[in-house]
Amino acid sequence: MSDGKQLTKKVDGVVEEALPGLTFKVRLGDGKEILAHLAGKMRINYIKILPGDRVTVELGQYDDRRGRIVRRL
Repeated sequence: MSDGKQLTKKVDGVVEEALPGLTFKVRLGDGKEILAHLAGKMRINYIKILPGDRVTVELGQYDDRRGRIVRRL
């Protein structure tokens, strides 16, 4: 069971390409490219993401090739 700790890592990146289904290709600061989907809070508040935008991505504990966009910078 979880003890309430966050098991995610936040990193900054740049959106390279917008894909169908609110999924984006994001290039991280270390040059790695991942797939990221838009977080629920950003959908609710109608925050738009375009290629070229700087974003903050949460990477999960198990799969570092997928993430969730949590903030537009």
